[in-house]
Amino acid sequence: MQQAVDRWRDNVDSDHILPINDDSVNMNPATAEEEGTRRYHHGDLRNALVEAGLKLIETRSVDDLGLREVAREVGVSATAIYRHFPDKQALKAALALAGLARLALLQQQASAQAGGGAAGFLASGLAYVHFAADNPVLFRLVFSHAQPEHLLDTEPSQVSAALCGLLEDVGRLLPPGASPAQHKAAALHAWALVHGLALLVLDKQIPADWLLIERVLAGFAAPLGAARRG
Repeated sequence: MQQAVDRWRDNVDSDHILPINDDSVNMNPATAEEEGTRRYHHGDLRNALVEAGLKLIETRSVDDLGLREVAREVGVSATAIYRHFPDKQALKAALALAGLARLALLQQQASAQAGGGAAGFLASGLAYVHFAADNPVLFRLVFSHAQPEHLLDTEPSQVSAALCGLLEDVGRLLPPGASPAQHKAAALHAWALVHGLALLVLDKQIPADWLLIERVLAGFAAPLGAARRG
């Protein structure tokens, strides 16, 4: 009878389990010897849960991700996760923001290594599409569960902060004295281009032909660079 109850608890939708403030570590025999490496301080547990969630969605749909499963992955009690994430939607939002941070870092590194400008745009654009191809579940999650702020708003948003390197490189390609409207149009064009390429690759509408994708991105940057030199 107890085994049946345990199986039901594992299979029940974890979004409907009442939260209990408990950050204790599971101490069953299977995990007892790992307790020393699985104990988290209060300030670390939330990040540990996010990292575990990111790892799990590398191999499955985010809809198949359960709060109990994330808690087990970290090694804490099943109810401890509710102190940080009251439901699955809260966890998804946290994973989306973590994905944005990863995307931003990759783009910033790629642009810096290329030296900014046209080369920086090309490198950061390729990094964007590569990120989508390498992290398909996370990429889709980022743009479906991140805060609904607009990239081109006057005030920086979470999305625009993540893409600022890409947009700064585009801005440097514009002729001196370009108007704010021209900057906004160029930024939207650039984002639409890299995001469209990423989705075409993910949906298998085009092959992940990186030389071809590089040529497409270069074709966008070249006219802007020529206009700036002119």
